[in-house]
Amino acid sequence: MVAQSLSSLLQRATIDDHEEVIQSCDGALAKAKSDITAQHIKIIALLKLDRFEDSLRVFETGGNALKERAGLEYGYALYKSGRLEEATRALSHTSASRGASHLEAQVSYRAEKFRRAAEIYEELHRDTASSSHEENDLSINSWATDAQLQWIGQSEYVRHERPSREDLESFETAYNAACLNIAKGAFAQGEVLLNRAKNICQTSEDLSPEDRASELLPITVQYLYVLIRQGKIEEADALIKDISVDNIPEFSTRKIARNNIALARQAAINPYLLYKAIHETPDATNNDRLFDFQSNALVGNAHAADLLALKYDGMIRSTGKALSKSSYPSSEAGTNLLSVSNAAAHAKGQTGPKALKQILPLLERRPKDLGLLLTVVQLYVNAGNTSSAITAVERSLRSFEESVSETDQDARFNPGLLSALISLYQLEGRKPQIRSTLAQAAAYWRGKPEPPASLLRAAATSLLHSDEPSDLSTAGDLFRSLYQQDPTDRVAIAGYVASQATLDYSRVESQLDRLPEVNELVADVDISALEATGIQPSASSTAAAAAAFAGARKRAAATKDDRAPKRVRKSRLPKDYDPAKKPDPERWLPLRDRSSYRPKGKKGKQRAAERTQGGVVSEKADDSAAQSQQKAGGGGGGSSSKKNKKKGKR
Repeated sequence: MVAQSLSSLLQRATIDDHEEVIQSCDGALAKAKSDITAQHIKIIALLKLDRFEDSLRVFETGGNALKERAGLEYGYALYKSGRLEEATRALSHTSASRGASHLEAQVSYRAEKFRRAAEIYEELHRDTASSSHEENDLSINSWATDAQLQWIGQSEYVRHERPSREDLESFETAYNAACLNIAKGAFAQGEVLLNRAKNICQTSEDLSPEDRASELLPITVQYLYVLIRQGKIEEADALIKDISVDNIPEFSTRKIARNNIALARQAAINPYLLYKAIHETPDATNNDRLFDFQSNALVGNAHAADLLALKYDGMIRSTGKALSKSSYPSSEAGTNLLSVSNAAAHAKGQTGPKALKQILPLLERRPKDLGLLLTVVQLYVNAGNTSSAITAVERSLRSFEESVSETDQDARFNPGLLSALISLYQLEGRKPQIRSTLAQAAAYWRGKPEPPASLLRAAATSLLHSDEPSDLSTAGDLFRSLYQQDPTDRVAIAGYVASQATLDYSRVESQLDRLPEVNELVADVDISALEATGIQPSASSTAAAAAAFAGARKRAAATKDDRAPKRVRKSRLPKDYDPAKKPDPERWLPLRDRSSYRPKGKKGKQRAAERTQGGVVSEKADDSAAQSQQKAGGGGGGSSSKKNKKKGKR
C-alpha cells in the first residue's frame, strides 16, 4: 500500500528538479523493487539528465515488462547510447505513434539508412492534421536527409530541388539546403545559402548569445570547406580566425574543422606539421561519430599525410592488420580505401612500372581485393597500357566465376567494377565485349530484389545496337522492368518502343502516345543555322530524303577555289625564288623530257630524233640494232642455232 501511494504521489507531483525525482523514486523502489511505475518515472528523469547508461541499467533491472511499458523511452536510451540496431528492434515492438515514428526516423538517419528516414518524414508530412505544428522540424530534417542521400550517391531518391521562400526563413533549413547543393558540387550556390544561414543565425532573437555561437560554428566550418573547394585560399585563411576549434563540443565537427584548417593553411609545405594537425583530434564515439563517407575522406587524408611523412612501414603494418580482419571481395569504400593506402605504402612513393613491380605480387596473393585491383588498373592506364589493365580485370573476374559464394558473384557483377572494365573496352573499341558483359550483368541482377537501374539501362541501350532478335527481345524486357520501377521514365518507354518496333509493332503501338511528339523534340532546333553549316534540306520524295540524310552526315567537298593556299617554309624555297614569277610547270621533269630541251651536236640531235614518238624511223638504225642483237646471242624469246644443234661424233 505504501509503494502504491508513493507511485500515485509521484505521478501527481510537479517536481522540477530531476535529481529530487530520482531520489523519491529510489525511496519507493527501496520498499518495492518491482514498482514498475517508479521505475518508469526514474527512467524519464535519468533521460532528462542525459544519463542514458544509467537508464539502461534500470531497464535491465525491470525486465521485459518495463521495456514493453516504456518502449519509446527504451528505444531512445539505446539510440543515445549508440546502440542503433537494438534501438531499431525495440521500436519495432513499440505501439505505433507519431513520437515513435520521429524516433525511428532519427535512428535510421544516424544508422545511415537515409532512404528509410526520408520515407518516414514523407509519411509524417503527409498527415497534415497532425503535422501542422511540426512543419518547420519536418522541413529541416527532410532537407538534411536529402543532403545525406546526395552525399552517398543516391540522388534518385532526393525529393528537394531548390528551397522555397519559407525554407529560406530558417537558418537550419537554409544550412541543410546549402549542404545539398555542396553535395551536388554546386559550391557557388552553396556559398550563397551558407551566407544566408549565417546572417539569419546572427540576427535571430530566439537564440541566446551562447546558442548563437554554438550554431554558427558548424556553419563556419562548412563555409571553410566550400572556400577550399573553390580555391579561395585567402578568404579561407581569413575565415579561420572566426573558428575556435576548442570550443566545438562535438568531436566529429572538431575533427572536420581541424582537417579543413590544416588544408586551408597549406600545411603540406611541411608534411610533418600536416601529419600532426591531421592526427591531433581523437575519434568520436556513439552518436557523435562521423558518417562513413565523412570518415572515409578523413581517413584518406590521414593516410596521405602518413605517406608524405614517409611512414611507409607503419602504414603497411596498420593497414595490413585492418585488412586481415576484412573479408574479400568487399564493395565497402572503407575497406577498398585501406587496400589503396596499403598499395601506396608498398610502392614507397614510386609510380609507373616501378610501383607496379611492388604491387603486382600483392594482387597475385589477393586477387579478390577490388581496391588493389583498381589501383593496378589505374597504374596501367596512366602508363598507356590498356591491354594489361583489361587482362588484370578479366583475371580477377575469372577467380570470381569459379566461386559459388553469393558475395563473389555480387562482386563479379559489381556495377562499379564493370563500369571500369567497359571504359577500358571502349578505349580499345571492343564493342562485342561491351555488349556481352552488360548482357551477363543484366541477366544476373534481374533476379535480385533491387537491381541497379543504371546498369540495366546501360545494358538495354547496348543491346539495342544488336541485329539479333534475341538481344532486342532482352532489351525490351529490361526497359519494361525499368518502366515498372518508375512509370515516369520516358527513356524506358522509348527504349521499349525502339526494341520491339521491328519485332512486333502491335505490342508498342499503344505506347506511342506516351512519348513526346517530334515537334516538341525539335522545337529549339535552328533550321537556318543547320542549313548554313552545310546540311542539305530534306526533299519531298523518299529517295531524295534518304540521299539528303546521307549527305547531311558528310562535309561538302571543297572546290578548288575554296582551298586555302598551302604554306611552304622558306628553307625549302630556292635562293633565287621570286614570288611574282610564275614557276615552270615542267620543273619536276628530267631535263631531256622538257619541251624547252634542245640537244647540242650531231649525235645529240640524232638521239633526240630517234626518241621522238611518231617520227621517221631510220632503216640504218634498225639494221645496226639487228646486227648487235645477233652478236649478243639473239633476242626476243627465240633460242640460238648453237643451242639447237644435236650432239654427235665428230
